[in-house]
Amino acid sequence: MSDKADLQEWVIQALRALGGEAHLARIAEHIWNNHERDLRSSGDLFFTWQYDMRWAAQHLQKAGKLKKLSRSWRLL
Repeated sequence: MSDKADLQEWVIQALRALGGEAHLARIAEHIWNNHERDLRSSGDLFFTWQYDMRWAAQHLQKAGKLKKLSRSWRLL
């Protein structure tokens, strides 16, 4: 079963696939397209994953792996 911690890796995977920088909606779309089955079987995370995706980005930013821009994120 997937959990919030998985979202950090999924955000990184999405950004890599999207050229290193992308709008939040494109990141969410990539995660959904590649992890829909994981999300559907993740219990409560299914209902909160887009909020938790932002939590993951905050942790990645503190770790120096991501920069949050206005409505997009960029890998560092």
